Amino acid sequence: MKVCFCGLGSIGKRHLRNLTAVARGRNLPLEIYALRKTGAALDRETEALLAGQLFGEEELDSDYDIAFITNPTSLHYAAIRAMAGRAKHLFIEKPLFDGGDYRLEALHLNPRGVYYVAGPLRFSPVIQKLGEILPGEQVYSVRVICSSYLPDWRPGADYRLVYSARKELGGGVALDLIHEWDYLVALFGFPQTVSSVLGKYSRLEINSGDLAVYLARYPDKAVEVHLDYFGRVPRREIELFTEAGTITGDLLANTVSFTDGRERLRFEEEENESYLREMRFFIDHICDRTPYSNLRRCQAILNIALGKEVL
Repeated sequence: MKVCFCGLGSIGKRHLRNLTAVARGRNLPLEIYALRKTGAALDRETEALLAGQLFGEEELDSDYDIAFITNPTSLHYAAIRAMAGRAKHLFIEKPLFDGGDYRLEALHLNPRGVYYVAGPLRFSPVIQKLGEILPGEQVYSVRVICSSYLPDWRPGADYRLVYSARKELGGGVALDLIHEWDYLVALFGFPQTVSSVLGKYSRLEINSGDLAVYLARYPDKAVEVHLDYFGRVPRREIELFTEAGTITGDLLANTVSFTDGRERLRFEEEENESYLREMRFFIDHICDRTPYSNLRRCQAILNIALGKEVL
C-alpha cells in the first residue's frame, strides 16, 4: 500500500506506528511518505518508517492508496481537497473540520472509498462494554465529564503555544474534546435538541475556549456534558442513571462500576489498544473492499459540539 501522511505531529506519529503494526500483522507491504510543512528533523524511529518526505503539494503523486489527514484541524479541509483525487481512501484525525460550513459534496469523494474520521473512544473497552449493557437498561439521565488541566497535558512544553491553546489552529475544548459527543452519539444516537454554553472562563493564557457545557434532550432521557481545560484533578467519566441504579464508566481508570450489586469491571490494557482496534477497523474495510464513510455523521456531531442546531 502506498500511503501519505499530511502532517506528522504526535497524533500522526501514533497513527503511523499503529498502521505499521497492523500492516505487519496482515503481511501488507507499505510505502509511506509524509507531507510536512518544515524540514525539522524527525526522531529515528519515525524516519525509519518512511520511504520519503515531501515539502509541497507539487511533490505529491496521484496514486496513493491511503492518505492520513493528521495536520491541524484548521487545515483539514484543504488537505482533504488536495488528497481526494490522489488517494483511494482517507483516514482523518478528529474533528473533521474546524467549523460546520464546509460542503462535503464539493470534495467529490469516490463512493467506493473508505473515508473514516477518527474516534478512538468508540473503541475503548469501557464504551464498548456500555454498548453491550445498554439494551437491558432503562436509562433516565446521563452525565458526562471530561476535565483536566491544560498546562499538565505536555510536560516540558509551553501550554500557551500548543495546538489546543490556539483558536486559529482549531483548538478549544469544544473541538479538542469532541470524543465525548462522538461516543454519546454511538451509544444513544443523535439528540432532539441541544443547548450549550461555550467560552473562555479561566485565567489560562490561551485564546481558545476552555469550557463547554451542554444539555441535550432525547425522547426518553436527558444528557449533560461538561468539558474543560482547567480541572486540576483529571476526570473522564460517564454516569448512567437507570431504573436499577447508577452505572459509571471511568475512561481513565478503564472501569465500569454499578450501584446495584453487580461486580465492578476493570479492563487491563494500554491506552493505545483502542487506537489499534480503530486502525484494524479502517484497514479491514479497505482489505475487504467495503465502502465506508462516517463524514456526514461526524459533521453533524461537529455542529453539536459548536453549539449549532441539531439537524
